[in-house]
Amino acid sequence: MTMPLDTSPDTDDAALLARYGRGDAAAARSLTVRLVPRVHAQAYRMLGDTAEAEDVAQDAMMRLWKIAPDWREGEAQVSTWLFRVVANLCTDRLRKRRGGNVPLEDVAEPADPTPSVEVNLQTRARQDALRAALADLPERQRIAVAMRHFDGASNPEIAAALSISTEAVESLTARGKRALAHALKGQADALGYEG
Repeated sequence: MTMPLDTSPDTDDAALLARYGRGDAAAARSLTVRLVPRVHAQAYRMLGDTAEAEDVAQDAMMRLWKIAPDWREGEAQVSTWLFRVVANLCTDRLRKRRGGNVPLEDVAEPADPTPSVEVNLQTRARQDALRAALADLPERQRIAVAMRHFDGASNPEIAAALSISTEAVESLTARGKRALAHALKGQADALGYEG
């Protein structure tokens, strides 16, 4: 039987930290599972760098472990204390990047890694055009091209699925790709392709 990583979902963070302070390693594991993803996410939002965010998360958790024996329940929430530590560590790193004392308000927000609406619309238009062009291919070409380029199947796997030789698969995929290129050629500008 496997146990969930956080074996104490109903125990609050302060109680787990107090248990860790008394030497309970399972309490430390539970807190780590709960808090590290949130701490890392906060650090990444502030720094915009995965490696630095990992360093900050590790440093913040080390500070939490050091104060565990002296933690006084009821004075502050563990997560509030920890997030303040992360904010301070990130601010220090941002100041070092800038070479001096830079107010946090002057630090730019990291770029949002999610694609823009325009990129999403263009991607959807490309997918729709490709889907329509694929639908116009003869059935065996469509299956061979889809299995090879979308499912990642090898030529022998495609050959077995279609009951044909690997040479026939190579021919089908080559003809299918040429037909797709021809079908999509007139739409290159509309789909945002240059050249």
